[in-house]
Amino acid sequence: MTRDAASAAPARPLRRDAELNRRRILESARAVFGRRGLEATLDDVAHHAGLGVGTVYRRFPSKEHLVEALFAEQLADVADLAEEALKADDPWDGFTQFVWRTVELHSADRGLREIMLSKAFGHEHVAEVKARMVPLITQVVERAQASGQLRPDVVPTDLPLLHQMIGSVIEYTHVVEPDLWRRYLPLLLDGLRAHPGRSSDLPRPGLDQDEIDQAMCAWRQPKHRTENT
Repeated sequence: MTRDAASAAPARPLRRDAELNRRRILESARAVFGRRGLEATLDDVAHHAGLGVGTVYRRFPSKEHLVEALFAEQLADVADLAEEALKADDPWDGFTQFVWRTVELHSADRGLREIMLSKAFGHEHVAEVKARMVPLITQVVERAQASGQLRPDVVPTDLPLLHQMIGSVIEYTHVVEPDLWRRYLPLLLDGLRAHPGRSSDLPRPGLDQDEIDQAMCAWRQPKHRTENT
């Protein structure tokens, strides 16, 4: 083996270690942001990953870079759901299917919910995916309206606010009943029908007084932070 070849040999494991650390950081970020939202810091991610914060900064110079790497693909999945909704035979079914499936994603990942509803995080890739998503969601809404099943006064920009409403239920009741949002989403969807019909079945019972008291005790006003650390 030549001197040059010998000196180059250690580079391979270093690259493998770097890639393993990158994956470890992304897995930890998914867990930390999913539970705590985007207020979590790179220090929090490093602690969860069992790595020094310097290792995290070498892979991702700021929280924005980490958010970009983590959520651009997940946002693309939401855009794919809108494309699937447009293929549904019944436009109303496509619309409700899209809303249900996106809320299911949000309910399991607070970070995804926040990046969907905010422009405070993410750069080019996140913006590109959102630019793809908006016309698709518009088509989902307009198709359901053209079928006469969705109220004509609904606009596509109502959807982020509807998600915010359900997100508030998720935040408020997650300690007592994490799936309670499944009771309230059908109520919202019933209100969006152009012609009210039979009321939807509610898949979860309402909270009793003890449970609502527990939710009140556990709930804390969320803090919103946009710094890059």
